[in-house]
Amino acid sequence: MTSRLVGYLLIGQILVYVFVWIINIPLTLTGLRADLDMKLDDLGENRIRAQVAESLRRDSHGVPFIRPTRSLALHLQQNPALRFAVFDLSQASAFEGSSPDLVARLNSMGGVKALAMNFTLDGMGDPSLRGALTKEDTSVGRVFIVTYGYRFHVSDFLYFFRDNARDNFIYFLPVFAAAALITAGAARRGLEPLLRAADFAARIDMNSIDQRIPEENIPMEALPLVKAVNEALERLDAGAARQRRFAANAAHEMRTPVAILRARIDALPEIDCIAEVRHDVRRVQTIVDQLLIAARLGENGAPADVSTDVVATARTLVADYAPLVIASRKEIEFVGPSGPLLVRGDPRAIECAMANLLDNAIRAEPSGGVVLVRVEPGVSIEVVDHGAGVPAELREMIFEPFWRGAETAPGTGLGLAIVRETMTALGGNVTVEETPGGGATFRITLPPRAA
Repeated sequence: MTSRLVGYLLIGQILVYVFVWIINIPLTLTGLRADLDMKLDDLGENRIRAQVAESLRRDSHGVPFIRPTRSLALHLQQNPALRFAVFDLSQASAFEGSSPDLVARLNSMGGVKALAMNFTLDGMGDPSLRGALTKEDTSVGRVFIVTYGYRFHVSDFLYFFRDNARDNFIYFLPVFAAAALITAGAARRGLEPLLRAADFAARIDMNSIDQRIPEENIPMEALPLVKAVNEALERLDAGAARQRRFAANAAHEMRTPVAILRARIDALPEIDCIAEVRHDVRRVQTIVDQLLIAARLGENGAPADVSTDVVATARTLVADYAPLVIASRKEIEFVGPSGPLLVRGDPRAIECAMANLLDNAIRAEPSGGVVLVRVEPGVSIEVVDHGAGVPAELREMIFEPFWRGAETAPGTGLGLAIVRETMTALGGNVTVEETPGGGATFRITLPPRAA
């Protein structure tokens, strides 16, 4: 943005310069600017001077002379009063090809040596004719070019603007550069509050949507935008709070009927499918608990004073699932440290997340296979199966709510989404990768509890 402001400033300065130059021409020609005695024919001096410079040549001995170009010769035919001469810097002698009568009149000035001048001459025909002497860098070196009797032509505007723009641009270049540097510094300083506000806004997510962009020191021109963003954040925060309350209330209302259903199933006599029914009810209860936990974490954040021993939690889950795994002709194994590993977070939230991953692994594991639960000192918890695995292109999509892969796939499509939501609220993460030899390895990472 700063570079654009500097660019706009430079363009604006150039446009103003051109505008002022264009306005000055009619003001000067009409006599409204008394400080400049300029006539319309004076605009022709730049063109004739340029053509005289293009006509300079050197002979075989290196002596410079004037050989009129086609355009200069044409002007001599159209304007018989046109005269020109070229002198070296000492003004001692004119180059061959100079107008003799003009050279004679200039030499008659005696000891006067001009560096630059505009003049008129008496006794040279029309008294309104004007002349000019300027110092120029040409193909034969730096010389004095004198022109006299030039007349205005429409193309003279181009020559006049080119020469004036070149000379004045060099004069004004330091001013342009200084203005650009000052503008860049002022713009950068003025934008610092906006950049800080943008950096603050970039850190706001669903877990910190209650924060607002500080409005202190914001430029007055940008303050309405910052206020509008803060008002939008307030509306989003209110909407998210309503959703969290709805999910929490729904989960809370479902806990009691699910608990009653589980108690009644436990009271039933043993039948062939009772284990599967109990597992299904337990899975429903896990999802309900996860919904409630995720809603509470989203509303209040992770409690800082609650810790969980993930080793003990994993061991307990493996023991609880062992009968179901064995009944389905599979095996389950636990690998982990002998001592506790404490992490910061709600025990039930971590247990539900691990149970969800374990349910998925048991369903995916082929008959006769081994489901592995591994806890590493990182702290990370891995649930490993040897089933079909998860294709690389789906390893993020499976954590989206209601994603099931196929319409006939069992489940609600909420489990993994709730696991990720829970882990994010606890400051952790959940990922999936391929198991060596085939299958899926889900990994939960959690920040260890500070000593």
